[in-house]
Amino acid sequence: MSFGGFGGGMGGGGPFRGVDADSQRKANAAAPRIPDIGRRVVALFQPYRGRILITVLLVIAGAAVAVVPPLLVQRVFDDALFPMDARPQLTLLIALVSGMIGLFLLSALLGVAQTWFTSTVGNAVTGDLRVKLFEHLQAMELGFFTRTKTGVIQSRLQNDVGAVSNVLTSTVTSIIGNTVTVVASIVAMVLIDWRLTILAVILMPILAIIQRRVGQVRARIAGQTQESLSELSSITQETLSVSGILLSKSFNRQRTESARYAAENTNQVGLQVRRAMSGQGFFAVVQVLMASVPAVVYLVAGYLITGGADTITAGTIVAFTTVQARLLQPLMGLMRVALDLQTSVAVFSRIFEYLDLTPAITDSPNAITVADAPGPRGRIEFRDVVFRYPDAGPQARATLDGVSFTIEPGQNVAFVGPSGAGKTTILYLAPRFYEVSGGAVLFSGADVRELTQASIIDNVGIVSQETYLFHATIRENLRYAKPDATDEELETACRAANIHHVIASFEHGYDTVVGERGYRLSGGEKQRIAIARVLLKDPPVILLDEATSALDTVSERVVQEALDEASKGRTTLSIAHRLSTVIGADVIHVVEAGRIVESGTHAELLSAGGLYAQLAQQQIDATRVLREDAAEAQIPAQSPIAVEADEDPQLDTGTIATPPVR
Repeated sequence: MSFGGFGGGMGGGGPFRGVDADSQRKANAAAPRIPDIGRRVVALFQPYRGRILITVLLVIAGAAVAVVPPLLVQRVFDDALFPMDARPQLTLLIALVSGMIGLFLLSALLGVAQTWFTSTVGNAVTGDLRVKLFEHLQAMELGFFTRTKTGVIQSRLQNDVGAVSNVLTSTVTSIIGNTVTVVASIVAMVLIDWRLTILAVILMPILAIIQRRVGQVRARIAGQTQESLSELSSITQETLSVSGILLSKSFNRQRTESARYAAENTNQVGLQVRRAMSGQGFFAVVQVLMASVPAVVYLVAGYLITGGADTITAGTIVAFTTVQARLLQPLMGLMRVALDLQTSVAVFSRIFEYLDLTPAITDSPNAITVADAPGPRGRIEFRDVVFRYPDAGPQARATLDGVSFTIEPGQNVAFVGPSGAGKTTILYLAPRFYEVSGGAVLFSGADVRELTQASIIDNVGIVSQETYLFHATIRENLRYAKPDATDEELETACRAANIHHVIASFEHGYDTVVGERGYRLSGGEKQRIAIARVLLKDPPVILLDEATSALDTVSERVVQEALDEASKGRTTLSIAHRLSTVIGADVIHVVEAGRIVESGTHAELLSAGGLYAQLAQQQIDATRVLREDAAEAQIPAQSPIAVEADEDPQLDTGTIATPPVR
């Protein structure tokens, strides 16, 4: 007797095998409730309904064909090999054997065709859904990503969407195939001998229940094994990334990290051994019981033959036990149908939960482009703007409260103030990354809510403190702004950003790979490439969010020169903590607690003796301390510390005394 059904029942038949059933049910219960989910799931498969119909027919045909060979076995034994009172009938035997081989071949071909159809349809639907979800997430507002973990989003795109293809390739086909196999097998067993069928059907549920218990034990260990593998992956990602390696090396913690990895690896090895050995006693019992079924059949058949039953023949016994051996695997599959269907619904629910998210910022039905706006391109106006973050409590202070100003085309306007005052929020409201809670933001004379988001972004370039470069060549990173840019345009932008000579000094020039997040470049080099990327876009408005605050003084001055070049002829909004970078601004707005408390030029604000003058005095005092320390330590003038001490000469003009405290 073959035990293939036993092994198959443990390992296959559905997409969610190897998962602890109790844990899976808890995860399913936590899934969101989506109305009309059945209709929506069916709609996903609508474009492929022809292929799905063919797949279902193939599954039914394959399951039905697989039951026929045992019936032919009965004739092989009774009519061809051991006919009553006659020698073996070779002609009939050849025909029957040929028919069996033909059925095996047909079953194999049906299996290949079924796999192709289920794979193509399942993966096509998965691909469609993944792209649809990715595009929808791209349309979500910035606030969604600031409050949602990146790992959660990646899990929806990879794990949940990836499980969708299994719904068709495994769950649906498993239900149909197992049902047809069970029904066809029982029918075949009844046709062979109804008395033996009663005996087998009584024993089969007992075997299935025992095997299910074994599967639960193994699945629980399999779940722990997967968690351990995830922990190993997490350790690898944390410690072998560029940032992780720098951290471990800087604190000399390589051995500690290796020990942590080794400990988890030891746990993984132990779990693998437990997984291999778990349930071996149960397996032995199940194998004994499964082997006992045909033995009992032989015994009962002997009694029936002794009692004068002439319908029990050798062919009947062989055919019956062959069919019975095929029954356990599909029966086990059907016992898991409820959990598989529940898990499939839970997977779709998590995906639809994201697809049902409504972006907080969308284009109005009658939105116009910036080109059609009534005002001059590059003009920005805030009218009594109030802003609260969506997740802020009702009693929380507004991030911005009554902010008003106007920036004319080509003006260079700076925003300074303490951390948390609301400067970055002002910057991100201009291109409508966030939606105002009150008041209005006007871009080129039109309310940003009346403009298309795409046209606003096309007119804005952003250089932030956290420069992001792809793990690609410099050329590819630059062309992210303008895919069809020529090499001459790239070079022109880089010259203006004061970075071309640096790139030219690299062995591979513009084809130099910058590494993950640009780690192969210095901070100043990354910033200047980011500026060149914005210049390549050539927007009328530039937003500078602390673009030089993370740089040393020498790099800052080089980058500032590039920023000054980039700002020429463009409306520029900049944020800076180092006041030396905003001295030349046409207007400086001082922001405190969400309000603009002062406005004017550098000289006017110093003379006013307000918050700006206090900030300036603090930086002057810090500069003097650095100068005194450098002089006392006799540090050369060209050293970084000495240069740092001389960073704000324009502030230290002697035109202000210690300003009055407001």
